[in-house]
Order: sequence, then structure tokens, then C-alpha cells
Amino acid sequence: MLARSAQGLYWMGRYLERAERMCRLLRLQMQLLVERPTPEIAVGWNRIYGSINREPAGGSLIIDSDAAVQADSFALADDLTFERSNPDSVWSCFVLGRENARQFRHRISAEMWTNLNLTYLRIQRLNILDIWRTAPENFYAETAAQIDTFAGIAEYTMYRDEGWSFMRLGRFIENAQLSTGLLLTQIAADTFIADAADPGWADLLRIYHAFEAYQRRYSGAVAPEQVLDLLVTDPLLPDSLCRSLALVAAELRAIGAGPNSIDSDAARQLAGRLSALARYEWPYREDRTDLLREINRNCRELHQLVTGAYFEYPIANLSAH
Repeated sequence: MLARSAQGLYWMGRYLERAERMCRLLRLQMQLLVERPTPEIAVGWNRIYGSINREPAGGSLIIDSDAAVQADSFALADDLTFERSNPDSVWSCFVLGRENARQFRHRISAEMWTNLNLTYLRIQRLNILDIWRTAPENFYAETAAQIDTFAGIAEYTMYRDEGWSFMRLGRFIENAQLSTGLLLTQIAADTFIADAADPGWADLLRIYHAFEAYQRRYSGAVAPEQVLDLLVTDPLLPDSLCRSLALVAAELRAIGAGPNSIDSDAARQLAGRLSALARYEWPYREDRTDLLREINRNCRELHQLVTGAYFEYPIANLSAH
């Protein structure tokens, strides 16, 4: 498979996964605006920005009065939804994902392209005022559902060649990186606002569609350590960290060695190690925050190895391969 095609499909998977996760976070945040006290709303905004390692629009986020909540939340939602200069906004991620799909339409199914293009045309006609006047959470729910529909269409219509594996590889690396960032941000929030801890962890379960799974496994109130255990180690939870990392390792095995065999071997080894860390070493680590930081850092390194192995390898490796 051409490196340019593989890279485009990889980034399509990453961008759409990022857009879908942002929609989940913003849908919950819109609900917090009408249900929760001001400190918890501020925690929610900090959780979103911390998970993507970005400073809030206008600098540090300080929502110190009820009167400021709506005005500041409007600006922050605009930054995270429609701001063109923010590479993590829903608009930017979806447009970039769709552009990668457009360039490599011959590698995806016609049904996938139709779904993406219709969603793109809908988003292009909107701005923050359009969705804020009614119920902004409906926009985020609908957009996330359309991205989920795209994933379902891909499951049933896309040819299972290397393009399929590269798209999924991008999706699962993005998922693992976002998940560790989100969990680390929630852990940090507990340190500063103890009263918001329990609602914050319950919110995480809702973001991951894991509330019912938590209730089946545990009884009683939501406990942070139990939420962490579920979201990190449950292989049956669709977005759990251990499942995402196991699927990264599986897709790298399916793709096989790249033109840069040194980096592709290193990528497969690192993916296997990360999968083992989340699944088997987690219960025995005393400092779980440090382990999450290690996995987050290594996910970034894994991305670099994948890039060097399959997309941006030295030309000399072609003749050697």
C-alpha cells in the first residue's frame, strides 16, 4: 500500500475518533450547565482542556460566579466546536478527517464517503449561535451518532486490506491517548476540588457508556478506584484502555513489517508492552497515576514509530527492504 494512502487513512481514523470523543465531552458539559453548581462546571471545562493538553480560550479558566458561567461557557464551547484555528475542535477534526477521506476515496466504500460528506455539509452550515439558541447538547449527540454510524458502515462495507488496518490503528491509538489524558485530568481535579470528585467520576462513566457495566460489577456509590479499574482493565468495555491497546497491537501485527523494519519492529514491541501494562501490571502498581503518564507518553512515542515505519521512512530503506 502506498505510504501516502496509509497515512491518510490512519489520520482519518484519528481525527474522527477525536471529534467523536469531543462531542461526548461537550454533550455532557452542556448538561452540567443546567444541573450542577459553578465549581463543578469549571471542573468539567478544565477536564476537557486538560485531556487535550490545551489552554482554554483566553488563558486560564476561572469561572467565579454564576453570572459568568453562561458567557464563559459560550466562548469555550465555540472554541472547542467551531474554532478553525483550534486543531482539536469538532469542526477542525471533522473537516480534516473528511479531507483525508476525500483524497483517498478509492480506499474506502462509497457508503462511508456519503455518510461523511452529509455530516460535513450539515456542520458547514452551522455556528455556535445556531446550536446555542436551542439545545446545544442535541448537536453534539447527533454529530457523535453520525460518526458512530460511519464506524458501523465501515465495519460492514470496507474492504479488509491494509487500509482497514491503518484506519483502525489511528482510531485506537487516538483512543488510548485521549483516555489516559482524560483519566489523568480527572485524578488531578480530585486534588483541587474534593466536593466535585464523586460527580466527576460518575460523569466519566457516562462519557464511556460504562455506567451500566459499573453497576453490574460493583454495588454502592461510585468509587474513583473502581471506576479507574473498570475503564483501564475491562477487556469487554468497548472504549477501555486495555482493549484499545490490545487492538493497536493486533492491527500492527496484521499490517506486518514496514519499509523501515527497525521502527515497525519497535512499534509492535511497544504496543505489546503497553497492552500488557494496562491489562496485567495495573493491579500491582502502587502509583497508578505514574503508570497512566507512562502509557500516555508511550502512546505518543508509538505514533512516532508508526510514522517512521510506514509513512515517513528514509528512502534508503526502500532498497534495503
